[in-house]
Formats: sequence, structure tokens, C-alpha cells
Amino acid sequence: MRIDRALFHDTVLALVVAAVSVALFVLYGPERLHEQGALGMGMRAPDAFGVALVVLACAPIAVRRRWPLTGLCAALVPETVLAALGYGAGLAGAAGLVLLYSVASHRGLAVALGALMLSVTLYVIGAMAGPAAAMGWSEHLVVAVVLVAVWGAGRNLRLRRAYLEELKDRAARLERAHAADTRAARAEERSRIARELHDVVAHHVSVMTVQASAARKVLSSDPELAREALSAIEHTGRMAMNEMRNIVGVLRADARAELGPQPGTRDLPSLVEQMREAGLVTRLTVEGHAGPIPAGVDLAAYRLVQEGLTNTLRHAGAGAEALVTVRHEPYELDVSVEDDGRGGQPSGEQGHGLVGIRERVALYGGILSVGPRPGGGFEVRARFPLKDGQ
Repeated sequence: MRIDRALFHDTVLALVVAAVSVALFVLYGPERLHEQGALGMGMRAPDAFGVALVVLACAPIAVRRRWPLTGLCAALVPETVLAALGYGAGLAGAAGLVLLYSVASHRGLAVALGALMLSVTLYVIGAMAGPAAAMGWSEHLVVAVVLVAVWGAGRNLRLRRAYLEELKDRAARLERAHAADTRAARAEERSRIARELHDVVAHHVSVMTVQASAARKVLSSDPELAREALSAIEHTGRMAMNEMRNIVGVLRADARAELGPQPGTRDLPSLVEQMREAGLVTRLTVEGHAGPIPAGVDLAAYRLVQEGLTNTLRHAGAGAEALVTVRHEPYELDVSVEDDGRGGQPSGEQGHGLVGIRERVALYGGILSVGPRPGGGFEVRARFPLKDGQ
């Protein structure tokens, strides 16, 4: 059976206060107080009824945390009767102070103020009806100050407890927000890595596949052309390995990757030349003056052209031509890849490559359009906004 520690401690406190109060009530009667020069005339001698009232005044301390206001009301009644009948209450008044402190520290401001006013009111009633009426105003003022001080100590404890709870709640919210941010950052990093790996692997493997197919077809009839295709496959494979090594090197904390500049629109001529070597007729058109372009936008534009040409190589069919257009405008970069092939990837069956391109374009606030052209073929186009003309 589990014991309620708070109830146990409060019960022990109630027993201690009751025992001391009864002892003082019996030992310090009117004669004893008068002998010591204290106010004792007019007070009733201790008897069984008075002892019972003292015990009743102290008993509610046992429930001071569970029902503080009810306990205070229950304690003030016998205290008021003791004072009105002229008994020496001993430490019975301490029970009221303990319960007033409990109400102030465990209940709201309105209830706590009500408890203070009730305590003061009943004290005034008891003082006016009993021997305490002979006391001077200074003694009554001391009692009032004690009541307010006890009430203030309880309110201070409640405010400190509420402040600590708010700090704990704020720390928990910050911890949850940090965990959510960490998960979002990890998801974004996984998406970024997936995009980079797909763009590198899909492009180079597609080029190598086309070149290997061409080499196989001319291997017996034109060995020299087949040798050139195999050399191109080797060169493309080395490029893919270098880019893969750089990506993996960045991910490994103990590796020293050769961090070269990321590809951008300045590298489009070499990309177009590579596609021509793979057998895709490709043209590059650059319009406008090429001003400074943010590195992220520059890389996203390059990857878009790379993915568009890769899809053309895979889906457009034999004899297709691709046109890469880059338009530099004051506040926008317009990049498109269009072909006149028979193939094309339906918009409802976009692979990981176009999904990655869409994520890249959205990351920089761009607009992406992907789909078949009205006159035949397929088009991938993106418009990237440039701030302040850059």
C-alpha cells in the first residue's frame, strides 16, 4: 500500500502542534499568567471543553494541502470560540497561521485574499467579545502584521513555484522545438544528398549506357569508332567517380575531400559537349548579360539542364535534338531544356530526378514547368528570381 507522503507529514505536523498547544493551554492558566505579570485577569481556567476546542483548532492542519480553505474555516471556528469564551488558547492560533499560509501558497489570489479577510474578521470578533478586548492597539497591530506576513510568505512561495513550473515548461518546449528542428534539418540534408547522388549517378550512367550501346553496335564494323566510344565511357566513369568521391568525402568527418567549386552555368558548354559525344544533338543558347548569380541558384540551374538532357537522351528517341536556353535578365534567370523527340516523360510519372529538380527550384523561390510541348517533344523550364539584379 502506497503512503501519501504529503498527508503523512501534515498529519504529523497537526499532532505536534496539537500536543504543544494543549500543553501550553493547561500549564499557562490565568493564575500562572498573572504571576508572571502577563494579562491573565478575566480569563477562564483550562478545562476539558477548552482542551477539546484546542484539539479541534489544530486537527485541520492534517488536510492543509488537500483542502486548505476548508481546513482554515474549520480551524477558525474553535479559535474564535476560545477567544470569545475567554480561554488562553496557547498555540492554537498557530494552527490558523499555518492554514492561512497553506491557502495563500496553494490557491489563487482571489481565494487567498478571501482567506486573509476572513482571518482578520474573525480575529476582530473574538478580540471584541473576549478578554483580549483589554489589549492595546499596538498588540492588535502586531497580530495584524503577523497575519499579513504569513499570507505574503505563502503568496511568495506560490509565485516562485509557478515561475519554476513555467521555466520547466519553457525548457520542455524548447527541447521539443530543437528536436523538431533537428529532424527537419536531417530530412532536408537527406533530401539534398539524395538529389546530388541522383543527379550525378543518373546522368553519367545514362551517358555511359548510350555510349556502350553505340560501341556494341559498331564494334565489328568500325573498331575505331567503338574505341572512341569506350574512351568516352572511361572518361565519363572517371568523372562520375570524382563527383561521387567529393560527395561522400563531405559526408565523412574523418575524410579530406577535395572541395572544388560546384558546377554552374559556366560549365554548361562542357555538359553540352559531353551530350554530343553521347550521340544527342544538343545546342546551347545564352541570351543577355551574365551577371553575378548566387551559388545555390547557379548549381540548381546546372542540375536542371543536366536532368533535362539526361531525360532527353533516355526518352526522346533516335534522331532527337535538344536545345538548352539560358536567359539572363535583370531580376530573373530563365533556364529551359526542350527537345523535338517522340518520347517524353508524362507528368504523372515523374521520377526522382524531376522531383529533385522541383525541390531545388522551390528552395530558391523559382517556378518550374515540366511537360510536353504543343508542337511535340518535351520541355523542362525554370525561372529563378534574383534579388537586386543578382
